[in-house]
Amino acid sequence: MEFAIHNVTGKETGKKVKLDKDVFGVEPNEHSIYLDVKQYLANQRQGTNKVKGRGEVSYSTRKIKKQKGTGGARAGSIKSGVFVGGGRIFGPEPRDYGFKLNKKVKRLARRSALSVKAGSKDIRVMEDFTFDAPKTSAYVNLLNGLELSNKKTLLITSDVNLNVVLSARNFPKAKVAVAGSINTYDIMNANVLLICEGAIAKINDILK
Repeated sequence: MEFAIHNVTGKETGKKVKLDKDVFGVEPNEHSIYLDVKQYLANQRQGTNKVKGRGEVSYSTRKIKKQKGTGGARAGSIKSGVFVGGGRIFGPEPRDYGFKLNKKVKRLARRSALSVKAGSKDIRVMEDFTFDAPKTSAYVNLLNGLELSNKKTLLITSDVNLNVVLSARNFPKAKVAVAGSINTYDIMNANVLLICEGAIAKINDILK
């Protein structure tokens, strides 16, 4: 599977690169993608919801009425959840929403996600580039050259490039990630992947 290489202005350089079929050409496993995305979103949850139970609300502990003869149900404490201002019954408690997912499943999910993007031709291979300084206009020119200014993009670089990251951060639809930290959610959430030429080898090493 060959893709044309683009320069920093978004134009084709005339060169092509062949993507490894073991990473970008596998049969997509939809269930592994689902599990990996589910785990990623679960890990983003803070899990800090908390309400007071009947043992935590501040009220008198006296018996509020007679046991018998009132014509109503028995009631021993104003702290009960059946009364206004009482403790919440089975309310949320702080918890960790994360769950375990095997490394092989996560690798399969990322290979499947990349293969989905490659199969739909939603990958643009870029020459390795950098900016002399953080400039939003430079990233605008890049996206305009690729005709992707209105689409969600994920730029995958081989190493941390602070100037590129700072240049792209003003765009809510643009995200920059290092090859070693890409995840299935970001891949599937992007309309188009921009992969730097030097990042391809690192992605192959990680996911093969």
